[in-house]
Amino acid sequence: MSASTKTLLLIGVVLVALLIVFNAVYKVSETNQVIITQFGEPIGGAVATAGLHLKVPFIQKTNYFERRWLEWDGDANQIPTKDKKYIWVDSYARWRIHDPLLFYQRLTDERRAQSRLDDIIDGETRNVIAKYDLIEVVRSTNRSFELTEESALLEMSEMVAKIQVGREKIAQMILENASKITAEFGIELRDVRIKRINYVDEVQQKVFDRMIAERKRIASKYRSEGDGKSAEIRGQKERELKRIQSEAYRTAQEIKGKADAEATRIYAQAYNLDPEFYQFLKTMETYRASLDSETWLLLSTDSEFLKFLKSSEKR
Repeated sequence: MSASTKTLLLIGVVLVALLIVFNAVYKVSETNQVIITQFGEPIGGAVATAGLHLKVPFIQKTNYFERRWLEWDGDANQIPTKDKKYIWVDSYARWRIHDPLLFYQRLTDERRAQSRLDDIIDGETRNVIAKYDLIEVVRSTNRSFELTEESALLEMSEMVAKIQVGREKIAQMILENASKITAEFGIELRDVRIKRINYVDEVQQKVFDRMIAERKRIASKYRSEGDGKSAEIRGQKERELKRIQSEAYRTAQEIKGKADAEATRIYAQAYNLDPEFYQFLKTMETYRASLDSETWLLLSTDSEFLKFLKSSEKR
C-alpha cells in the first residue's frame, strides 16, 4: 500500500470518527429539554440537565422542547351568554410543557399543541360563559358604574344588577376546567384570561346608536341647564342694571333739586339786595332771548315788559 493511499485512508477514518462523535454528542441548554427516540420510539425520560450528553449515533434522535412558559393567543369566538346575548370573546393563556415524554407521545410537537389548546381552551370558555349572564362576564366587582366601554355593553337594567361570580372567577373556572384536560397531554396551564369582549356585528351598531342617543340626551340636558343659567344671569344683569340706573337717576334728581334750591336761594338773596337792579337784569335777559329784527310784539302801554324801554326813552 502506497503512502498516499495510507494518508487518504487515515483522513477517511478521522472524518468518520468525527462524524460519529458529532452525532453521538448533543447539547441541552437551560431553556430546553430533550426526549431521545430510537426508530420513532422514546428511550427513557426527558433530559433537562444543561450541558453535553451522549446518545447512540445515527440510531437515536434528539427531540427538543421548550422549558419556558409559552404564549397561547386564541381567535375571537362568538359565544351566547345565559341571557341570550351573543358576544365575541377573545382570550389568551400561558402554558408550558410539564411532562415532555407524555407531551411527545400525545402531541409530538408544539404546533400540534397550539392547535389542541385552541380546541380545549375555546371549548371550556364557551361552556363556562354560556352558564352566566353578560353582566357576570363583563364585571368583576360591584363598584359604581362609570361611562366606559365596559358600561356600553350593558343595558340600564343590567347596570344596576349585582354580580354573584364576576369575570375573574369565570376566568379561573375556565383555567381549572382546561387544566384537567391539558394535564393529559403533559401541558401545564398557568393562566387563562379574557382579553376582550364585544357584541357581534348585528348588535354592535344598535349599541353604538344607543350610546350616541345617550350622549345626545346628556348634551341636550347640559344645553338646557346652560340656557336656563344663561337666562337667569341675563335676568340678574337686567335687574341690576335697572337698579343702578334708578339709583343714578334718583341721585341725579336729588343733586339737581339741591342745585335748583341753591340757585333759587342765591337768586332770592340777590333780589333782596337790589330788587330794582335784579328786575332790570332779568328783563334785559328776556329781551335778548325773545326779541330780534323780525319779531313783532303787541303790548299795552302799561305793560311791565315795556317798563325799562319807556324809561330809556325818557332819558
